[in-house]
Amino acid sequence: MSQSPAPKGLDRRTLLQRVGLTALVAGPGVSLLSACATSSSKKKDNVKANNSDAKNPFGVKATAPLDVVIFMGGYKDDYATKGHEPIYKKAFPGAAIKHEAITAIGTTLQPRFNSGTNIPDVVDNSGTAQMDWTALASAGQLQDLTKLWDAPSVDDPSKKVRDTGMVAGKPMQMNYVATTFGLWYNKKLFADNGWTAPKTWDEFTALCDKIKAKGIVPFAYAGKNAAYYMYYGIIQSANKLGGNQVGVDVDNLADGAWSNPAVKTAAQKWGEICQKYSDKAYLGLIHTQVQTLHKQNKIAFYPSGDWLENEMKDVKGADGFEYAICPYPDMGGDKLPYPALRVSAGEPFFASAKSPNPAGALEYLRQMLSKAGAQAFFQQAGSMAVVKGALEGLQLTPGTQSVVDAQKAAGSSVITWLNFDGWYKDLDMEARNQTNKLCYGGGNADSFCSALDKEAAKIKADSSITKQTRPAIS
Repeated sequence: MSQSPAPKGLDRRTLLQRVGLTALVAGPGVSLLSACATSSSKKKDNVKANNSDAKNPFGVKATAPLDVVIFMGGYKDDYATKGHEPIYKKAFPGAAIKHEAITAIGTTLQPRFNSGTNIPDVVDNSGTAQMDWTALASAGQLQDLTKLWDAPSVDDPSKKVRDTGMVAGKPMQMNYVATTFGLWYNKKLFADNGWTAPKTWDEFTALCDKIKAKGIVPFAYAGKNAAYYMYYGIIQSANKLGGNQVGVDVDNLADGAWSNPAVKTAAQKWGEICQKYSDKAYLGLIHTQVQTLHKQNKIAFYPSGDWLENEMKDVKGADGFEYAICPYPDMGGDKLPYPALRVSAGEPFFASAKSPNPAGALEYLRQMLSKAGAQAFFQQAGSMAVVKGALEGLQLTPGTQSVVDAQKAAGSSVITWLNFDGWYKDLDMEARNQTNKLCYGGGNADSFCSALDKEAAKIKADSSITKQTRPAIS
């Protein structure tokens, strides 16, 4: 599918910055090969690439075992056991694959990396308890994936892997999933009641009144373990209001970034929504509990990424429940007006630099970036991978079709991604705490913004913490 034209004044460089140094292709062929530009001088390069060998450019030993660790989250791990690992085995039948599915990635794996023994080759470093990327890079534990981007692609050896998407910098991580964020609702429930997804804040609050009158909670998120779903929404709305530089300043620990008027307005309005149209009982629930209530039509709107449909596929919902996504409504005078959408590359993988089979790790990632790998991911996990055109011709689920339609409508109007939650764990935790206070604890926007500015300043002043920087949005 062809790339949507950029709107007037939005050049290709700016578009790439907005999606995290990636290219956005509307529709099922979303291409979001993202990169982490952190590098380390301590790392040894144990793999010599031979790009003239299209079948084995990294010189993988045919019988070398491979250790793969998958984060056991919303995507589960069937995409690896039933998809990617069999694809790798087809290329190297004599290779034994050790598969590990882990929820607490950091807690489980960090001792192994620290000791230098039993280090896995490929890691899906995702989830709340992921390992610290900066610490891994500083310790030389991550392979520079430039040789992967420059290797011949599986589907067309005349093209480099980088030509199946867009990469930049010296990447240490491969963000595999093209994730779209928005407000999720039951399409059937809305159709039955004559409701339509709101485009403006006035429409949103008016609809919340109608939903509340029906005895349904209009909006909710899970405070116990998923407050970041809500602060993602606050920053998305702030980026819509003030432009994507708002989020860049937050990531870069810019002085007063959290007190930006756009952030304060977004916090105020979302705090009011939660206090008027939600219930503080959700403060003590985890995400799957709230998502179950949502699927039972007890909650109308739920903020999440497009992993939601797959994560809840085995949970019985209301009759005819049909997932659909809509963009965040305009608050008024938005620089990125409706139907602007947050689309970003997520679910980060890395290839270990000090594992027994570093070449096999690169090859495994290369196979993941084939069309067969991307289709296997969609069929097992229900979400789109970053491989261009991989889903063309496949039957899409209602939620995925809704995401595709939303992407088409948004075109190149893309809300920026966030990095601070992965870069600075203390800031992430403070953002969760302050979000719960704002939304479920009777707090206000002023205290929300001042507390987060204080935490950001504390991190900025701490010389022991490695700082990361995102480029400005021009």
